[in-house]
Amino acid sequence: MKLEGEAKLLRIFVGESDRHGGRPLYEAIVLEAKRQGLAGATVFKGFMGFGAHSRIHTAKVLQLSEDLPVMVEIVDEEERIRDFLPVLEGMMREGLVTLERVEVIRYRS
Repeated sequence: MKLEGEAKLLRIFVGESDRHGGRPLYEAIVLEAKRQGLAGATVFKGFMGFGAHSRIHTAKVLQLSEDLPVMVEIVDEEERIRDFLPVLEGMMREGLVTLERVEVIRYRS
């Protein structure tokens, strides 16, 4: 697959303990993105954060959290990302989804 020039970056912010279909939500999102043939996805685990409930989630030893923030990034052409959004909506109960324009400099398989 070749991807160059203008594309979209889909960022999905969820909790580490969020689940879909019996597996972690972030894993379900990546597997579905792969199944749909999107260009690529990466999962990042956060050390600290808060979201819509304003509850702090942290990896500090004295404040153990079992629901650390997780971010999934997916990059592809706008049409393919927009086609994925309804699927994503059906997978998520809560969280944050953002979409931004990016310029792909290099992507080769």
